[in-house]
Amino acid sequence: MDATKSGTPTVQYPNMNDQPITAIVPAPVPTFERNQRHCFGESAPGEFPLAANPSIVLHVLTACNLDPQDLAKLEATCSFFRQPANFSPDYELSISELAALDMCRKRAIFKPMTSEQCQELKERCGGSWKLVLRFLMAGEKCCRREKSQATAGPGHSIAVTSKGVVYSFGSNSSGQLGHGSTEEEWRPRQIRSLQGIRIIQAAAGPGRTMLISDVGQVYAFGKDSFGEAEYVAQGSKLVTTPQLVESLKNIFVVQAAIGNFFTAVLSREGRVYTFSWGNDGKLGHSTEPNDMKPHPLLGALENIPVVQIAAGYCYLLALACQPSGMSVYSVGCGLGGKLGHGSRTDEKYPRLIEQFQVLNLQPVVVSAGAWHAAVVGRDGRVCTWGWGRYGCLGHGNEDCESVPKVVESLSKVKAVHVATGDYTTFVVSDDGDVYSFGCGESASLGHNAVIDGQGNRHANVLSPELVTSLKEVNERVVQISLTNSIYWNAHTFALSESGKLYAFGAGDKGQLGIELVNNQTERVQPERVAIDLS
Repeated sequence: MDATKSGTPTVQYPNMNDQPITAIVPAPVPTFERNQRHCFGESAPGEFPLAANPSIVLHVLTACNLDPQDLAKLEATCSFFRQPANFSPDYELSISELAALDMCRKRAIFKPMTSEQCQELKERCGGSWKLVLRFLMAGEKCCRREKSQATAGPGHSIAVTSKGVVYSFGSNSSGQLGHGSTEEEWRPRQIRSLQGIRIIQAAAGPGRTMLISDVGQVYAFGKDSFGEAEYVAQGSKLVTTPQLVESLKNIFVVQAAIGNFFTAVLSREGRVYTFSWGNDGKLGHSTEPNDMKPHPLLGALENIPVVQIAAGYCYLLALACQPSGMSVYSVGCGLGGKLGHGSRTDEKYPRLIEQFQVLNLQPVVVSAGAWHAAVVGRDGRVCTWGWGRYGCLGHGNEDCESVPKVVESLSKVKAVHVATGDYTTFVVSDDGDVYSFGCGESASLGHNAVIDGQGNRHANVLSPELVTSLKEVNERVVQISLTNSIYWNAHTFALSESGKLYAFGAGDKGQLGIELVNNQTERVQPERVAIDLS
């Protein structure tokens, strides 16, 4: 941006008569009293040194990638940062607002937006570019958008590199690996038909895979029903290569979540759409089980932007971003208290989980297991609720909790990520340590094999325990993904900061990406998968 457009007065030099240099007699230098300058109060721009070149200030703010809260604090403490900066495209915007807008423009999902779409998103987020930036950054944090990621689906797995290349392996009875066949693959194999398409997010469900591109298009393969349960044949055909979902072509999608009876997608603007499982109004609309048309999720979230969705077996969670802060809404089946409202009743429309306000906790990541749920707060606390079977809530017992409850045994751990499956929970700390608890079946917790009092080889864990086997690989873990299905033995992925992928748990269908020999069906210790996701 050109500093000459900032409104700073041009310096005027006095006229000087043409005369020999020797004729100029230097005048006595007057003594000036040094004025104290500061950036507080209502001082005029000329009294603040940085105002001499606001374009440099803007460049520094943008280059430093300041948090939207920091930009707001600058505005609150200094008039220079909140007054109009006289820069295009909006001469009324302050320096901090322009910095937020510039940082929004760096985001892949924001770049292709028209001016009208940008303004619509701005109003939806609360009327400020700082709020839009917070909305975009919140989505990146909880979904690893535009970063490498791994998905441990029901019997099959998807891995996405930081460049958007996709690998798949494991069970393939419905063509869910996308290679044009129904043959199982234990070795990670690139989906060649996606060459030239950058994928930023993947979702894996029972016999089905969905991929989201950086331009918001959705590709699906496997079973052709968006709401097909694991062992119910509602789809009329199998799709063995990625196909563009025509019904979503006019929606810029950034995330998909697959439950057992329904599928949900999240748009760039933070709107939630659902497919199927609406014939009795469970998601606020009535459709046929194999409906291929997306329906907006009605109710409380119609005018509230959502940054993340998470699908359990029969319910949906949504992480919302409002000017007042982050919040979680739930909808669907309430058995076991997994909707978090203090009861076990169903909800046909999204309902705010009020317990987080009681706990004074700002949710930043949400995860929906088959029968229980978990949240990470901005302060690093972890909350769990729902069915407590096998100790999956981490409270030292198997009791159900109908409202979110802080996992006290993690009080000395600052969590940044949480993942849930079928009665299993993983927590990742800010220093890369991993804790797990819940059902120990199929070695999916990552702990050393032990024999419990009933002769089971893998004991259940009622309270969080450090996964020492991951500690020993000397890699900082940034993401955990585990199987979220009641019909499949679970397997788990741990993705390191350097892009290395480690797998353990059930591998009978090749879903670990590791060759098992001598009739082995699982891996107890984390083993490196032969792909680099960096």
